[in-house]
Formats: sequence, structure tokens, C-alpha cells
Amino acid sequence: MNHSFFCIDGHTCGNPVRLVTGGAPALEGRTMIERRAHFERDFDWVRTALMFEPRGHDVMSGTILYPPTRPDCDIAILFIEVSGCLAMCGHGTIGTVTFIIENGLVQPREPGLLRLDTPAGLVLARYTMDGPYVESVRLTIVPSFLHSSDLSVEVEGLGEVRFDAAYGGNFYAIVEPQPGYADLDQLSPSDIQRLSPILRRKANEKYRFAHPEFPEIAGLSHVMWTGVAKKPGATARNAVFYGDKAIDRSPCGTGTSARMAQLVAKGRLEIGVPFVHESIIGTEFRGMATERAKVGDYDAIVPTVEGWARITGHNTLFVNERDPLRHGFILK
Repeated sequence: MNHSFFCIDGHTCGNPVRLVTGGAPALEGRTMIERRAHFERDFDWVRTALMFEPRGHDVMSGTILYPPTRPDCDIAILFIEVSGCLAMCGHGTIGTVTFIIENGLVQPREPGLLRLDTPAGLVLARYTMDGPYVESVRLTIVPSFLHSSDLSVEVEGLGEVRFDAAYGGNFYAIVEPQPGYADLDQLSPSDIQRLSPILRRKANEKYRFAHPEFPEIAGLSHVMWTGVAKKPGATARNAVFYGDKAIDRSPCGTGTSARMAQLVAKGRLEIGVPFVHESIIGTEFRGMATERAKVGDYDAIVPTVEGWARITGHNTLFVNERDPLRHGFILK
């Protein structure tokens, strides 16, 4: 039996987004967390087929649209990528909203606003138009918080690496300049790919990271290496590692939320002050911690992240049962 998937491809500030508009399996569940669990249990081959080679690559990221489980939402989004099914993906959401509006896939209840049902919770997406095109998308992401500070692990080649752990939709190890790591320019992309999995593995072995309200969201999945901004007007620069060897080309939406939560908690960023986050390729997201909040016992912020996306094409992808590599492969 052959399976066909209809997709819109594009990128958000340089990082790929593949939106699946047709062919995805029906999912059961009262919430998007339950639907995600159903997908992971029975349909992970869809993710690997669409994200891995030969149809995808090391940094491929995607989304699938579903009817919302919440009455206050316009559409539900499942996030898929090479590393698995994320609870939330900022760059993926910016791209998905752009593709939805430019292709007329969803009629918003309120012009200029899409209310999104995600495994991480309600996400508000406000967009601006330039004629028929989406100029930018500003997300109000889930409450984000600094989970723990001044953690450390030994990383061969760097020695003791100190980091903070913060949540912005996913859990991040945030590494700032310190002895042994002077700045992001010190690391090549291959260095980031080599060192990050070691740091992540040792961090998860030594410490426990779990969302206080959603225990299904657990484990540190991303590593953010920070540095001094290069572009005029930018606040900070970063490179985010995820999956087996992926480096985010965008400034990373959930990473920007986690970074702002860390900085606010440490008194280094004020509520209502713009935070311009520069990516490893020089693209930018504009963020802001709009207000304070609580997540369980954690002090948190309500973050917004704004960026842009562009469509690069429309695809019909086939998964042929005669193909021994039909479910994809990836080199590790």
C-alpha cells in the first residue's frame, strides 16, 4: 500500500518547516498531549518518513494540522522533527501560521489572530499582512521559567561546563561565556554537534527536568550556546542544538522564550523591554517578556516572539511499500 502526503515547504528565518496539509493519520485524544502520545505510539513512521532522509535531512522540522481539542482554538498543531514530537516549536509555529494564512487553509475567528491548540497549551499567533503575504508573526508562547541555575557537567574538550536550565516550550541547557568557553565564535558547527550531545546526556543523567503541571514534558532536549551579538541592535546571539546533530538556523522561538525567562529571573532583562535574538546565520527574532506569571512554584514570564517565514514550494510525497527505505533513515 502506498501513502501520499501533501505538504507545503518553507523556512522561518532560515530554519526549515514542512507543513503536512493532507494524508496524516487520524488521532485519538481529549488533548493534544494525548493525541501526541497516540501519534508516537502508532504513527511515528510518518514522522521518520517525512523528516528523515531521503525526503528530509538532519535539521528538518514539520507540523501537522488537526481539528482543535479546545473550543477556544482555531486549529491544532502537532510538531514533528528529526528528534521526535516536540511539545512546542516557535519557528515551526511562525512558519505554519504563515503557510496557513497565505494558502487560506483556516478561516480565523478574528482577523489577524490565530488561536492554536498545541501539546504545550494555548498559543496566540498575531500576524500582519503585506497584500496577500504574511509579513510577520508574533507568538504569545506558553509561560516560560528558569528551572535551575548554576548546574555543571564535565564535557571533554571544555572541562567543567556550567549552565542554567530553562523552559520555553522545551527544556534548554543555556551555556553562557565562562572559563573554557569564551564566546560562540570559539565553536565551529562541528564543535557544537560534537559537544552538545555530551552535555545533554550528562545533564539528563545528573539532574531531573520536568514541567510541574505537565509531567509528560520532561527531559532536557536542547542546548543553547550563547554569545555577544554581532548585528547592530541585537541583544544576544545563540546557536541551538537539538536532535542528533541539528543546529537551528533560526534564533529558535522556544529557545528565545527560555532565554528571556532566564534573564528576567536573574535580573538582567526587564518586563516590557524588547529582546532581539540573533541566530548563527544572522537572522533575528524580536522577543519580549510581557508580564510575570507562575508555573507551579516557579516564577515565570509570558513571552512573545516575532519572526517571519517564506514558502519555498508545494510537495506531494509518496511512501511506497516497495521501497525498503520508505520509513526514512538518518546517519548518526
